[in-house]
Amino acid sequence: MAGEQLPDQTGGKARFDGATIACVYALAMTVIPAALVIKGLPMSLTPGVAIGLLMGVLWFLAQMVSTLGVAKGRNAARTALFLFVCSQLATYGYATYGYLPGDELAAADRTLITVMAVVAVGIAVTDGVRGLARIDRVLKAMIVGATFMAFVGILQFMAALDLTQYLMLPGLRANGSMSYVLERSNFRRPAGTSGHPIEFGVVCAMTVPLALHYALRGLDHGGQTKRWWLCLAILAVASMQSLSRSAILGLAIAAIFIIPAMAPKRRVKALWGMLGFLIAMRLMVPGLVGTLLSLFTSISVDPSAESRRRAVERAGKEIPEHLFLGRGLGTYLPEKYGWLDNQYLGTLVQNGAIGLALLIFLYLAAMYCAFRARLASKDPRIKDLGVTLAACIAVPSISSATFDLIGFAVATGYTFLLIGIAGALWRTVQEQPGGIPPLLTPPAQRPGRLRRRQHRDGPTTRSGPDRPRTRPDQRPEVPA
Repeated sequence: MAGEQLPDQTGGKARFDGATIACVYALAMTVIPAALVIKGLPMSLTPGVAIGLLMGVLWFLAQMVSTLGVAKGRNAARTALFLFVCSQLATYGYATYGYLPGDELAAADRTLITVMAVVAVGIAVTDGVRGLARIDRVLKAMIVGATFMAFVGILQFMAALDLTQYLMLPGLRANGSMSYVLERSNFRRPAGTSGHPIEFGVVCAMTVPLALHYALRGLDHGGQTKRWWLCLAILAVASMQSLSRSAILGLAIAAIFIIPAMAPKRRVKALWGMLGFLIAMRLMVPGLVGTLLSLFTSISVDPSAESRRRAVERAGKEIPEHLFLGRGLGTYLPEKYGWLDNQYLGTLVQNGAIGLALLIFLYLAAMYCAFRARLASKDPRIKDLGVTLAACIAVPSISSATFDLIGFAVATGYTFLLIGIAGALWRTVQEQPGGIPPLLTPPAQRPGRLRRRQHRDGPTTRSGPDRPRTRPDQRPEVPA
């Protein structure tokens, strides 16, 4: 995954490495409309999935040598990704061992390839993005790509102008409808270049903490700030305009992570900034804030909430039949069995209890890497980035309970990119000079406990410097 020149840990440039391909992947996922797939292939593969598979091949080849600068060895994120993909392969083998209808078998094949691609992205980023400078490069590319998608969505919402109609690239074809604008409560509901307004809102929400991080870093450590404040504003506005409960919930979760980690003065400014943003949105788009509020206050009578409650009943009939490995990834077709709109529930149905446990473990392992890097490093940039990554990963982990995350390519691709970046950040901290401090310091031996232990063991005597100690009630052996 590395080119001729290894990126150094302090910000040296590299001609071509894992970060370069990760940037291309992030831009491909957000700039190219989600409905476009590669022509001439028997299976519908998006350019993002193709790049993800390529990253997996390059990672595998780079692991065979030791001259390309790719990291090797254990890492919590890498281990979690490996276990997750093993559970997916086990489920696929279990499901295809027996009979599957043709439509479900095709869906299982397509889903397996998609999952393999995003897992390859996560592992390749964990091992192939080396140093804080290269991590910054990937994260900034993610912000730029998400901002472009958000800008397209804002135009869809405000002016009914859909730029996706003009993004048909050579070598690609449309897979289904190219309409990216829905409606809710007399508002246009944009999707940008993603596949659905919910996915659009969640991707914007999980990128908001990154834009805020680089805007604040510019204030604290020097550098450009205006561009990141502009990206932050576009992403925040687009999250609101998605009219999605998942996006609003994601923004709230991110704030819960980030605001307590701020300095007291900055924390007050952040709270005032959030209040000012809500007032501005209320003035700019009358009725928008009230509509978003009603999504939560009227949830008991909301049709989508009722659909999710019925989904639990439908899933309850499927789970006992395939408890451990599930019925097969991708085989629970929404058009055939109904929408679940809950990734955890869908994973339990399609991948079983083992798959669900490893999906949760994947999120937790990524957050562990982010927080462990924050605790172990003395660099304020890494400490801030650690809590930022944890906030970003918390958005899809919570939103997975409100929509089918893995069913949407952009949200899934960004989630696994963030998981890989969390692993790469932890590797960067582990490689810092002087090593890393232990997570828990050894407990101090209290004098009272030490005296009780000596009293319990009894006094010791020593008859010589090299002779073993004996208690008074033990006689030394005397030869007969």
